[in-house]
Amino acid sequence: MFGYIRPALGRLDEGQRDAYQSAYCGLCHTLGDRHGVLARFTLQYDFAFLAILLAAGADGGGQCARRCPAHPLRRPRACAAGGQMDAAADQSIILAWHKLSDDVDDHGFFTGLPYRFVRRVFRRAYRRAAAAQGAFDARTREGLARLRELERSRSPQLDRAADAFAQILTSAAGTVPEEGARRALAQLLYHLGRWVYLMDAWDDLDGDRKRGRYNPLEARFQGQARENRDYLDATATHSLRLAGGAAGLLELGQWAPIVENILFFGLPAVQGAVLDGRWKEMRKGRWKPHERSLRGAGREP
Repeated sequence: MFGYIRPALGRLDEGQRDAYQSAYCGLCHTLGDRHGVLARFTLQYDFAFLAILLAAGADGGGQCARRCPAHPLRRPRACAAGGQMDAAADQSIILAWHKLSDDVDDHGFFTGLPYRFVRRVFRRAYRRAAAAQGAFDARTREGLARLRELERSRSPQLDRAADAFAQILTSAAGTVPEEGARRALAQLLYHLGRWVYLMDAWDDLDGDRKRGRYNPLEARFQGQARENRDYLDATATHSLRLAGGAAGLLELGQWAPIVENILFFGLPAVQGAVLDGRWKEMRKGRWKPHERSLRGAGREP
């Protein structure tokens, strides 16, 4: 994915921050164990959230204590483990691989060489992950093929493009065994995927204009995307509210306050940063979030 799915850490207490860190560390260790040390470099906040949702939607997973290879002198810290963490690691590799493939397609031969090199490095890990998560890989390929078709035709149908990406994430719920939890998680991931797609489209506006590349917002608004900021803000917020409603149907256990923090506080803050052009500051660690949430003022789903 793209790194947009972040918690509002200042709103988590110490125990909740430790739990979130256990998921982040657990996914990092699982990536390394299953796909080699270089696979750890694909780790993102987005994938950590996916791991939390899969673990919560199944059996909650287990815990282990592992030492961080990047900080070998620190004491071992708790990390989440279990079958759903394995599934999240495999799905993370698959999504990262296909994102690299898109980057290769978006660049010319010479500018695309770095992406080609990195994709080649991860080829073996991708093949292992695809063998373990064949259905997810197939759905990812199908969704990306739909997206490429819309891009080639420079389609103005924003909802169709967002739906194609959202359907990819929906298939990640297929590893959850219980039907009710699986259906609720699929709905959450669908609306989350739609939100991510809209944020990425807005974030890429200037670059796509400069390079003459297709952007679904520019196509939808015929070159007047910036003038329709309020529309994007409203439709993206609606997707977050629907994701929050789906989360309310899940038995999240210990992960409940973390999931709620991300959906109701973290993502609205990220949305504001993206729409206001402050996202790069956030990614560099210099960003201070404005107070913005889906709760309060009659906006709680």
